[in-house]
Amino acid sequence: MLPWKGLCDILVVQTDFAVVRRKTTMTKPRKLVSFDWAIKRLLRSKVNFDILEGFLSELLKDDIKILSILESESNRDFARQKTNRLDLKVTNGKNEIIIIEIQYEHEYDYFQRILFSASMAVTEHLTEGSAYSEVVKVISINILYFDLGHGEDYIYRGQTVFTGLHRHDELMLSSEQRLLYRQTSPCEIFPEYYLIKVNNFDNVARNTLDEWIYFLKNEEIKPGFKARGLQQAKTRLDIMKLSEAERSEYKRYSNDLHYQASMVESSYGLGKLEGHEKGREEGKQETLEHTALKMLNKGLDLEVISEITGLTHGQIEALRKNENSVKEPAAPYKAGRKLKRLTSRPKKQKRSLPT
Repeated sequence: MLPWKGLCDILVVQTDFAVVRRKTTMTKPRKLVSFDWAIKRLLRSKVNFDILEGFLSELLKDDIKILSILESESNRDFARQKTNRLDLKVTNGKNEIIIIEIQYEHEYDYFQRILFSASMAVTEHLTEGSAYSEVVKVISINILYFDLGHGEDYIYRGQTVFTGLHRHDELMLSSEQRLLYRQTSPCEIFPEYYLIKVNNFDNVARNTLDEWIYFLKNEEIKPGFKARGLQQAKTRLDIMKLSEAERSEYKRYSNDLHYQASMVESSYGLGKLEGHEKGREEGKQETLEHTALKMLNKGLDLEVISEITGLTHGQIEALRKNENSVKEPAAPYKAGRKLKRLTSRPKKQKRSLPT
């Protein structure tokens, strides 16, 4: 069974591989739909662009205007989508491509995957015969509900920076390149990555970006939140304002998330229990072997040791041999004489002069 902590508390399914958090709806129905479902169903509509623009503007610290939604590989049938990934590709007013991915399940190679996705976006949007100067800037935003890598922060930004090996200076664009591309650094050309580790957030909104992270984690917008786009989200993502068909679809989606969490707990929980049991058996065996070695060192008979520990005579003899091989000192090194050559040159014979 899944762990419950009160009727209105948060359902937490936690393993070493993933953490999935969902609010329960036992006595207090959730007022807002989750951001992942909104991205898949609601935010693709142009009338709702301002919600997505608000989130991107707060994260990127820029006034983002979305021009269009691009087709992406995960625009698949909802029933097949399940919970593994959702993504959205948009273009903004600077002709940049922004990829938004939401990931619940743990993937060890997720870094490689976001690199691949960004690289694909670069190549897909460079038309054949175009100069490399037409390469688009790609921004990859990843909203993660599992623990990726090792770090304590909840928002990470990755850029490509060229640093000198000797002078440790950062390589910048030349004055001619700045005029051509209207940029100052190579990092403005290369893909840029944002990793939002939602579960690392401590639920304390210190700024407007934190208000968005709070919503991503808790699916709730507190009174007084002022982040751009949140008030629109509070109004339009209200579950009660969805059509009957949309509410039914959202309910199926929410049930899928709970089912997926249950499968994670069931499969991993069983493996963890089996691992604990195996560890206990191995620990017990090590204790018995350690006890048998002590008895051997005290000079007790094999029969007595076997009766007390339950080990066979063969196991005890093997322990004795291993102990002796460890204790036996290495032969002292002696500096010997240099070896004579195996083959010696024949001595030269004196030639006799003719008489």
